[in-house]
Amino acid sequence: MMRAIAALIWIVFTLAIAGAAPAHATAPGWSAGTTGRPLSVCVRRAAPGDDPRKIVRDLAGFDCATPQLQFGPGDFWVVSQPIGERSRSRRPLSARIGSVWQDRVTLHVLYADGRMRRATTQNTSRRIQIGAVVEDPLPRLRAPVDRLLWKVEGSANLRGIVINPRLATQAESHRANLAMTLLYGAFGGLCIALLVYNLALWASLRHRFQLAYGLMIAALMAYAVTSSGALAWLMPDIVNNTRLRINYLLLSVAAASALWFARTFFEAHVFGPRLRRLVRWTIAALLLTGVAVAACTPLAPRFFDGLYNWVFAAVLITVSAVLVSAWRRRSNFLWLFAIAWAAPILAAGMRVFASLGLIPWSFLLDNSTLLSMAAEALLSSIAIAYRIRLLSRERDEAVAAEAVARRLADIDPLTGLLNRRAFLAQAIGRERPQTLLILDLDHFKQVNETIGHDGGDEVLRVVARTLRALAPPDALIARVGGEEFAVVSDAAQPLDPEGPLGRLRTTRMPFDLPVTASIGTATGPLLNEKHWKTLYRAADRALFAAKAAGRDRAKAA
Repeated sequence: MMRAIAALIWIVFTLAIAGAAPAHATAPGWSAGTTGRPLSVCVRRAAPGDDPRKIVRDLAGFDCATPQLQFGPGDFWVVSQPIGERSRSRRPLSARIGSVWQDRVTLHVLYADGRMRRATTQNTSRRIQIGAVVEDPLPRLRAPVDRLLWKVEGSANLRGIVINPRLATQAESHRANLAMTLLYGAFGGLCIALLVYNLALWASLRHRFQLAYGLMIAALMAYAVTSSGALAWLMPDIVNNTRLRINYLLLSVAAASALWFARTFFEAHVFGPRLRRLVRWTIAALLLTGVAVAACTPLAPRFFDGLYNWVFAAVLITVSAVLVSAWRRRSNFLWLFAIAWAAPILAAGMRVFASLGLIPWSFLLDNSTLLSMAAEALLSSIAIAYRIRLLSRERDEAVAAEAVARRLADIDPLTGLLNRRAFLAQAIGRERPQTLLILDLDHFKQVNETIGHDGGDEVLRVVARTLRALAPPDALIARVGGEEFAVVSDAAQPLDPEGPLGRLRTTRMPFDLPVTASIGTATGPLLNEKHWKTLYRAADRALFAAKAAGRDRAKAA
């Protein structure tokens, strides 16, 4: 029950990865670097019929100087340094080693009185602790423990034969499990929050980079469950090498999602045809290699692990090409991406180099994963929020520009009134009876000839201001022709035509030129275009009657 609860807590965390090397979830220094005391070991190849009792007493055949990676794959005996500690009921001891690619590991314990006990009673998966550390409690005898002897069968020796052997008390082991569960659980809570945050935004905004980032986080969380050892707690009978093969596949999906995120996070102009193809090929190579490695690694572990590492090295090259292109094409988001992803990219590069054997593993390097991806998670949330802010600003500017363009299309540029098209679109369909007023300037051709077209334009603007000042609040005012204006208002509150006529008589015009107008009005329904034509003809006839009667007056139909 306790294991199930701890496994569920562990699922909450996401072990952010940086680079390859999934074949061993615990590189030198992950949990082994924080729990118990380290043990130096010596190695010799195993031969058929070897007796562990004789092996442990004949140390002449063990090599204590050659690095483990130089032994290559195979079966091995690994013996520890002298220990001289007793495993007691109040202070039980356990041997801890990192989980690596191997078929079987059996631990024998030699005591100071010459007795030997076999500590391993279960398969590897049932001995996995949080952090993917294989732990074997040592049998409790009165005699102190002299040495530990591991029989390693089917070792691929990708990172070592026995990684970080340590001797820890049961209390130290419990504290390590609790501390790591809390540490990664807190980090996992942050990632879950980011996952919910991005998926919620994607559901409303539909930006592809949000979906890509959410997929990356989900893949990393699934990878965390397998690489941390939580999967072994949930499925105790799973073969440990199968768990490691799942690591390969999930890590490929996470890296491919990260590339997709980069592809969709930057502006489209950052990616030319060649760079787009490079990103697509790299994503395809990641996914295909992940599937191939997960399926075929048991046939040739060292070959497929090397292939996997080189593909991840190609990922770094692709990411570098994206960053260079973003810099050259002056991306607005380069600084955000660079700040958020600088630490994970650097850590990824160093881990790839370590996986290829170019640099040694270290405690800080192996723990840089959590720190770098924690920083990335926080900074990426800021970067994504800023990216969305810019997109929202672009959208708002586009909406405002569209509104301005639409308004300009509806407005007469000289007077600022509605043009004929916009006037008809808004006037036709009014439910209650409406009054249409048509105003036409008298002898406007002579006005233009006398004071010029600039003066005539100013006269038109004066008329427009007059109508705006006198018309009811809900009235529609338009310039429907050269010197012809129209006003539609509710028949219950019509514009009194004497108001504009009187105002024009007293308003000072350019060069003090007297300007008058004639007005025709008509009242009726305005529900459809047929009504408009009827109403307009009636008002136009009234206007013609006003002009025939001597101008500077109004007539009603």
